[in-house]
Amino acid sequence: MSTSMVVFNQLHQPRIALAFRLPFRQADRFSPRKMLERVLYHDHCFDGAASAAFFSRFIAGAIHPQAEFRYTGMAHKASQTFDPALFDGDENAIVDFKYSSDPRLTWWFDHHQSAFLSQEDAEHFQRDTSGKKLYDPSYKSCASFIRAVARDRYGFEAPDLEDLVHWSLVIDGAQYPDARTAVEMGDPAMKLTLVIEAAKGSDIVQKMIRWLQNRKLEEIIAEPEVQALYAPLYQRHLESIEIIQKRAQQDDSVIYFDLAGYDVEGYNKFIPYYLFPASTYTVSVSPSAYRTKISVGSNPWVPQAPKHNLATICERYGGGGHARVGAISFDPDQLEKARMVASEIVAELKT
Repeated sequence: MSTSMVVFNQLHQPRIALAFRLPFRQADRFSPRKMLERVLYHDHCFDGAASAAFFSRFIAGAIHPQAEFRYTGMAHKASQTFDPALFDGDENAIVDFKYSSDPRLTWWFDHHQSAFLSQEDAEHFQRDTSGKKLYDPSYKSCASFIRAVARDRYGFEAPDLEDLVHWSLVIDGAQYPDARTAVEMGDPAMKLTLVIEAAKGSDIVQKMIRWLQNRKLEEIIAEPEVQALYAPLYQRHLESIEIIQKRAQQDDSVIYFDLAGYDVEGYNKFIPYYLFPASTYTVSVSPSAYRTKISVGSNPWVPQAPKHNLATICERYGGGGHARVGAISFDPDQLEKARMVASEIVAELKT
């Protein structure tokens, strides 16, 4: 049994230690320098951005009103480690991303089955008594998990962010009514998701994190800077539908496609089910400059729940995720290895 699965079994019941309000440090009260809160978040992910936004509102509203927030986007890579230089704040937080045992980590929120890089990290987490490192894979979005902890343990609420939390649940939990809604980009949240997932670099995502803390989604998508990015990205989205339709093959209930040779690293993960509504699983290979990625997903709209746990399958190859969606990252020069692993996964999902 894999390390992450052992941890999942041990921690399936929510583990939320009783948190408590800490007084401001004396240095915070008398020094003109603001306290720096470094927030590491899952980059190019709507729930990652929503989690960073809600966490920031929570900290500013309930813990450190004068905190200065800085953000660092985190991406899954073949050799996942945490550079010690990442933890440069007076407090450091990770939201919607894997755990770190670095002693400078203050806050951690995650909801992925594959939350730990090693058994040692899992054991380190279990020994923690701070009440600030929190994990519950039963939540469909990390933003909704942070909201629950902030409300139940600290009495903090942000009614104006309910729409943001709602859409984090819809998008990260695949709670769309149908594939058409997920693919045709009718809602402001879906348009923002396209920009967050497909924009180059992290600058616009971090700008959105700051906007998401106090502004409505429809106001943010109307920003000229966001619209300038959205228009070409939407055109690429339409082109990616055509490319996937051309490249995809369905074998029994499994769709497989290889995007090598196309500039389509990120694509809407519901496109396969939009094109092949009778399918159950998708396996794809997509190379980029910093990794070769295998994406594995399941159709949210099939009548019966899929029988395979995709996170568990991906963990065997060094990846992870959720029961119904997962991914594996290889080095950029390991395309052939990724193709071999993808074919093994396709064969397993057909059984």
